[in-house]
Amino acid sequence: MNNKSISKLLSFILRHSPDTIQLTLDAHGWADVNTLLQQCRANGHHFTMEELETVVAENDKQRFSFNENKTMIRANQGHSLEVSLNLPPATPPEFLYHGTVARFMEQIRKTGLQKMNRQHVHLTDDRATAEKVGSRRGVPHILTIRSGDMHRSGMLFYLSDNGVWLTDEVPVKYIQ
Repeated sequence: MNNKSISKLLSFILRHSPDTIQLTLDAHGWADVNTLLQQCRANGHHFTMEELETVVAENDKQRFSFNENKTMIRANQGHSLEVSLNLPPATPPEFLYHGTVARFMEQIRKTGLQKMNRQHVHLTDDRATAEKVGSRRGVPHILTIRSGDMHRSGMLFYLSDNGVWLTDEVPVKYIQ
């Protein structure tokens, strides 16, 4: 398997569906690395510990983390599964960005940004990253979020290990 294929497989398993390879995540989203490798092999996905280490280290979005001794692995954010990442609330910058496409704009104008089937809405402090995310599905529309105002009104933000800002929702009144 190439690194991109391994990364996509890990995203699917660790964020959405560990049961497809009979893997169990703990309450914080961690999986045993040896069990992950064994269950992947048993399900026809062959890659080594060295390849796994490369994917974790070189993934452009830093989607995954190992624990200190590399015996456990988890996705840093993006879960549709109920996991607690144990992230403390954090103070966001005044403005954050969200990349989307035209077909979602009407709904966003009505209801704001909703987490949908994920645990959080994902935001970035880097406009170029928002453009990259939005362009995955077509011509990107970049929304500027008044995150400082949201935070001052009592809404919570969390900063994932890979630098993605997370919140439960973004009401319409905070979207520019």
